[in-house]
Amino acid sequence: MEYPEQKSSSHHSVGAGPVSHNPVHNTRLTLCSYNIHVAVGRDGRFAPDRTLSVIRELNADIIALQEVHGLDLLDFLASQAGFEPIASPALLRKGREYGNALLTRLPVRQIRRFDLSVPGWEPRSALDAVLGIDDRPFRVLATHFGLRRAERRRQTHQLLGYLKQWDAGEMTTLLGDFNEWLPWSRPVRWLNAWFEQAPALATYPARFPLLRLDRIWLRPRWRLLAIHVHQSRLARLASDHLPIVATVDSHGNGLPDLAATPQQPSAP
Repeated sequence: MEYPEQKSSSHHSVGAGPVSHNPVHNTRLTLCSYNIHVAVGRDGRFAPDRTLSVIRELNADIIALQEVHGLDLLDFLASQAGFEPIASPALLRKGREYGNALLTRLPVRQIRRFDLSVPGWEPRSALDAVLGIDDRPFRVLATHFGLRRAERRRQTHQLLGYLKQWDAGEMTTLLGDFNEWLPWSRPVRWLNAWFEQAPALATYPARFPLLRLDRIWLRPRWRLLAIHVHQSRLARLASDHLPIVATVDSHGNGLPDLAATPQQPSAP
């Protein structure tokens, strides 16, 4: 499939400046984490248009993507769905950038990229973006942890170090595929200690989700209003993971905390 050519400085510039967006006036934001499996669905077919349709279904303000293969794929998804793309590849695979990315409708104030690689295993990274909600900063971290237990423990220590080093007290979210499904695992407990515990819902495998691999944390915790897994027919086919979606109080208006009762919308 051919993609339209796009121009975006955010792919390569670590210190990218603000980009022009309409200001956000809604007091709620929709966040999402979605492992798109390089746009290859459960039927084995490479179908970026199908991945795009799922992204449109989500109607989110911010989407953390994992397993994005190629900046042309990222540009296609961002331009067609109306997002600003921020790439954070961890390696080259078959000559093309592969790794994490962020799609945002909010203005970008600052971008950092952290190496979370553990020697001997597949390179991993984290994207740390400061976005703007009116005149207030919103820190968004997106990542994809490794497959081995010891690897994930080291990556969690590294990530928490970055979180604490650059913490300025702003609202902060962590989204991604953490490859952890046990609630008592050390990485989950360590991250819960920093963010406070958030609902963990099964997202993998997409056809019959059993494992809680994809997660969203938010600090302060009381601004996390609701969380659910997007389970449309198309989402169950487009990737081996389902998207996880959170609703956030962006302006601190003291709305009731509904996150303790995860909400599952009916599939279209």
